[in-house]
Amino acid sequence: MFDKHSHPRDVRRAIRAGQFAQPTNGIAADYVQCNVLILPSRHADDFATFCERNAQCCPVLARSLPGDPHLPTLGEDLDIRTDLGSYRVFRNGENTGDVADIESLWRDDFVTFAFGCSFSFEEALVRAGVNMRFLERGDTAALYVSDIDAHSADPFYGKVAVSMRPLTPADAIKAIQVTAQYPDVHGEPIHIGLPELIGIAHLENSIEKIGRTRVMPDELPVFWACGVTPQLAVQNAKLEISISHTPAYMLVTDVPLTNLKRSEIPQ
Repeated sequence: MFDKHSHPRDVRRAIRAGQFAQPTNGIAADYVQCNVLILPSRHADDFATFCERNAQCCPVLARSLPGDPHLPTLGEDLDIRTDLGSYRVFRNGENTGDVADIESLWRDDFVTFAFGCSFSFEEALVRAGVNMRFLERGDTAALYVSDIDAHSADPFYGKVAVSMRPLTPADAIKAIQVTAQYPDVHGEPIHIGLPELIGIAHLENSIEKIGRTRVMPDELPVFWACGVTPQLAVQNAKLEISISHTPAYMLVTDVPLTNLKRSEIPQ
């Protein structure tokens, strides 16, 4: 129904109408996609501190006012209550399941945080000549929880989640150079090769089996910081209620990816 050339408004409107509810990788590829985390306003400043301390995992692109379901800097007609293909609801840190929209759950004290997503830099890699053979094989990036500690900000703490893409060594080098120019969508990789060194014993054990995990003999597993990290921290905080995107069901925004490219590599 949608592909890399689709316009984000068309995608969001189809989601809002209940006509599209699928993972968004490869869709509207010229535009930024976002991870989403929604929580009560009394926790928002502490959560913002957690994000600042873990900016590569949680690159905040927008924060709403309490009770406001709109994020006008990401899309004029965007409504966070309806415009994700799937939402995950947590109560007291426990996953209570996924829902198609959150209109009935919305509260006047909810604050939304939107973070840049690594789905967005895949198109930049393709354009830079990185051979994304895993996409050609029908695979997608796989998600894992590493044993790397995120920097805590009470009550938020946890491990760093990562996304993995298998690349040849030459393409891995090029991927570092390209993604370093996009710090607002997680930037350069945080680890390459030897997944056991970051606590990943078996690549087949991805989060919820998201993504296929085949690494060919001439490829290395390349790991980027992942926007599931703040979700893990919020679960650990055991808030009365919080809501996130369902992994791989991102918010498709109207922000062109080129707007986030830095001409100088951040130090």
